[in-house]
Amino acid sequence: MHDLACVVHLHSTYSDGTGTVKQIAKAGRRAGADVVLLTDHDTLAAKHNGEEGWYGDVLLLVGEEVSPRRRNHYLAFGIDKEIDHSQLDAAGICSAVRAAGGFGFAAHPFSRGSERFKRAGWVPNARARRALASRGMPFDALDCDALDGIELWSFVNDTGESVSSAGEMLRFVVTPGRMLDHPPRRNMQAWDELCRRRPVVAIGGLDAHQFGKRIGPVVPLRIMGYHRSFRFIRTHVLCEVAPTGELEHDRDRVYAALRSGRCYIAVDSLAPARGFSFEADGLPMGAEAPAGHRRLTVRTPSDAKLRLLCDGREIAGGVGRALEADVEAPGVYRAEALRRSHGRERTWILSNPIYLR
Repeated sequence: MHDLACVVHLHSTYSDGTGTVKQIAKAGRRAGADVVLLTDHDTLAAKHNGEEGWYGDVLLLVGEEVSPRRRNHYLAFGIDKEIDHSQLDAAGICSAVRAAGGFGFAAHPFSRGSERFKRAGWVPNARARRALASRGMPFDALDCDALDGIELWSFVNDTGESVSSAGEMLRFVVTPGRMLDHPPRRNMQAWDELCRRRPVVAIGGLDAHQFGKRIGPVVPLRIMGYHRSFRFIRTHVLCEVAPTGELEHDRDRVYAALRSGRCYIAVDSLAPARGFSFEADGLPMGAEAPAGHRRLTVRTPSDAKLRLLCDGREIAGGVGRALEADVEAPGVYRAEALRRSHGRERTWILSNPIYLR
């Protein structure tokens, strides 16, 4: 398998980001990403304008963040026309993307804003406090059969909603990577429950905008610039063949891996994750197979605390670069790897499940 590091859920000047497509591709190259997945709000303009493709050794692919007001945003890929969501609820959006030949992921599906901001005296403007408090934009149809997956860990939303003081807000702006400890527990519990019913692919997203003021071709003052953000949460896809440099071929391989769940989430700023694997007797992540005697194997490129889970409960653990466990019971099996950084244990890698029914 060929491991490609993807940065997912990004916005350019075609919607509310401050970088052009070329600048975003350049930032991806500087950050060491292999694939950049652009998702501007309600537009495929970058695709229509011929900007999807290879930029040196970085593949930039164009999807759409279908963006109804306030909630039910959906990251759609593999579509050629924008989705008209004016008369659609969340389930309808999923179905429309599927009908268009695409697939997608519920964006920041567990977002609920932050009640802390309503009482945040350190935010001087009352209107700003209300906006921050009501930022929650959840997804209402996680049980929809046409939903392919979820953005399990959203950098800007999940981390931003955990901010509770002026000091934490400053830390989030100045050293955001240090606030990436774990995805919220409620996200993990909800995902485990969804996967018990049917396969639901999990990805990690950034919701990167590179906040700032654009002056001509440059953004002189940047908050969470693209290059910096691209080093945090990534989604690694495992492709059966190496990229060829041909757009259609390579795009299809990346999308096939995402769609099938042959991918994992990694915080590459903690340590390079390329080389991680989770298998059950050769079955890859995302696979479904009959229950029975299977050997689960987890491997990481460097030492970590490793955990194997079934239906959200730990069944085996250890420290090192490999962990194996023999299982027979049906269940949804997945793996986690954690590392210590800045004096505390932090999530490094989250696999997608293997489903033994």
